[in-house]
Amino acid sequence: MKYKESEALTYHREGRAGKIEVKATKPCFSSRDLSLAYTPGVAEPCLEIEKNNDDVYNYTSKGNLVAVLTNGSAVLGLGDIGALASKPVMEGKGVLFKRFADIDVFDIELNTKDPAEIIKTCELLEPTFGGINLEDIKAPECFEIEERLKRTLNIPVFHDDQHGTAIISCAALINACELADKKLEEVRIVVSGAGAASIACCKLYLKVGVRKENISMFDSKGHINSERTDLNDYKMEFANIAKYLSLSDAMQGADVFIGLSRGGILSEEMIKSMAPKPIVFAMANPDPEINYDVAVEVRKDIIMATGRSDFPNQVNNVLGFPFIFRGALDVRAKAINEEMKIAAVKALAALAKEKVPESVIRAYGGKMFSFGKDYIIPKPFDPRVLWKVAPAVARAAVETGVAGKNIVDWRKYEEQLQERLGYSQELIHMMIHKAKANPKKIVYAEGEEEKIIRAANVVSTERIGLPVLLGNKSVINDKISELGFSAENFEIIDPHDSELRELFAEEFFNMRQRKGVSKKLAKSRICQPKLFGSMLVHTNKAAALIGGLRSGYPETIKPALQVIGVKENINVVSGLYIIIIKRKILFFADTTVNICPDADKLAEIAISAAEMVKSFDIEPRIAMLSFSNFGSAQYPQSIKQSEAVKIVNQKRPDLIIDGEMQIDAALSPDIARDEFSFSKIKGDANVFIFPNLSAGNIAYKLIERLTDATVIGPILLGMNKPVNVLQRDSSVDDIVNLSAITVVEANGK
Repeated sequence: MKYKESEALTYHREGRAGKIEVKATKPCFSSRDLSLAYTPGVAEPCLEIEKNNDDVYNYTSKGNLVAVLTNGSAVLGLGDIGALASKPVMEGKGVLFKRFADIDVFDIELNTKDPAEIIKTCELLEPTFGGINLEDIKAPECFEIEERLKRTLNIPVFHDDQHGTAIISCAALINACELADKKLEEVRIVVSGAGAASIACCKLYLKVGVRKENISMFDSKGHINSERTDLNDYKMEFANIAKYLSLSDAMQGADVFIGLSRGGILSEEMIKSMAPKPIVFAMANPDPEINYDVAVEVRKDIIMATGRSDFPNQVNNVLGFPFIFRGALDVRAKAINEEMKIAAVKALAALAKEKVPESVIRAYGGKMFSFGKDYIIPKPFDPRVLWKVAPAVARAAVETGVAGKNIVDWRKYEEQLQERLGYSQELIHMMIHKAKANPKKIVYAEGEEEKIIRAANVVSTERIGLPVLLGNKSVINDKISELGFSAENFEIIDPHDSELRELFAEEFFNMRQRKGVSKKLAKSRICQPKLFGSMLVHTNKAAALIGGLRSGYPETIKPALQVIGVKENINVVSGLYIIIIKRKILFFADTTVNICPDADKLAEIAISAAEMVKSFDIEPRIAMLSFSNFGSAQYPQSIKQSEAVKIVNQKRPDLIIDGEMQIDAALSPDIARDEFSFSKIKGDANVFIFPNLSAGNIAYKLIERLTDATVIGPILLGMNKPVNVLQRDSSVDDIVNLSAITVVEANGK
């Protein structure tokens, strides 16, 4: 993944510093709220917990809170950088916990190298957390710390550097051996690296059938054998009686290579000398022990995995720790034992053999996956990992007696996990991957703006689209240089100097000559970026236009309407916002264009919105909103909403639509069931059509300003080709997200 140092620093510094924050989960606005949240009301749960300690899980966040704890002594790729410098990494780990398993995290960086102090700190913190994830602590101290804490604490402790890699690679090894027709108890394994991860991997491999005498481990000083006197107890466990003089010597005839050391230490000759159908896991990051392309060229029969996302079979710890902790927390496990780890291994191995659903294929750019040498472990962004691995871990905890809580209905638990993150977490990711499958040329009207340049650089380097920046070439190039980007990532067009200027002026005149535009006016106006950009799209020199960062909505939409125009049989252009909030995806229309549409226009807006929602692989359920519920208040504003429903039912009987209705009837299953059981909307609406521009505009802005919702848009519906308008305060991420959606739109058209 390519990025500039300045981009990474800006990402962490921009807006609220860092990557995580703490948010209240209960309201605290009134004096009554305050008395419940704190004094005197807080005394009630305190007294209940005093009487029964297990009630802490009912009245506090302990059951969903994990400590990510380090001393920064062995940060991946950076080494011993110390506690303070490791904090960005620990915050990042917290983001992954939340993103993949909805687990809250406090990151804790300890300014000590003394294992006893780390152990004592964890013991003192036990009442706060439901589990502790040890991270980036060097060997052999990490072994001592984890072993002691597993004996003294009644919450799960997990050193991810050891067990995360072990679990993922073990699942991959099981499947690779099956494909290569090799038996685990017979394979001879060569291991490069003898740190925490390597030793943990080998220990877990023994649990699934690998024989210790078949493992040959190498550290920086050579082969670990019984003649060496410089070995600690952890390395000594894997000391062979027989001695290999070199890694090359050991690789001859080996079935499996496990690399957790450094890049480039494995040669082509070593790969050639391995047994038939060799299994090579070159997991050093960022550079594997041997380049993937080189290895597969040397041995056509190889089954290979790396730690990188740009090659098949990525061994990524994110497939493990979030889901292992999810399962452990949900049954209030006192430990993460070997049986729970093996359960995770088997669940991952089994999932790789299941048919990959369309949603995952789409998320990875349309590439097909099926069990085989290039797909031996699930993809990191496969949402099924959550509801496959977590229940397996939880069930193992219950069966081995370390769970404090049983799960009675396992099917229901899986369903709850599927709902926990919700589709909303995947929407943006899916749009980006859809765009990557077929990048299109996007024109950015405000090409001189730094935010636009930053976003366009992401769009280019991530291959989401092909950015075209409009503006003064000298100004844009200077800013690209200042930001440290490559000019090759962009196409830059200055409308004033473009060879297309005269051609576009003539074309614009021909289009608008009977609508008040003279040749002179066409020549003077054609250099306006939004008009010039619209002409690029109209003439198929680009696929889409994005503008509006530094201008009003009409300034972008008017030239687009004049030049690009609307779809055939479409009479209404409207604006749609995507609202992602509390694991739900909602769509608001019309929020930007039509001031007071009549029933016919509202019906057309509803149909256009539904078609866009379908492009996100979401079934639209449309609520026509009003202050009235199904005729309870007969006024023109409510009547037109119910009339629009009738029109849509006539034109598109396939769509789920109802109204007029109030927002609570559209969103509350209880209200829908108890009062409006006849409605097609059962409190599960996801598309909301507002009666006028005031209502829609106010609604989305209230949500944007007063909640933590992600708001994307507006997406312009009804245009002949994609034209989307940025909000004036759009962030770089907002621009990238809208760019991905715009490319997907262009592909659809």
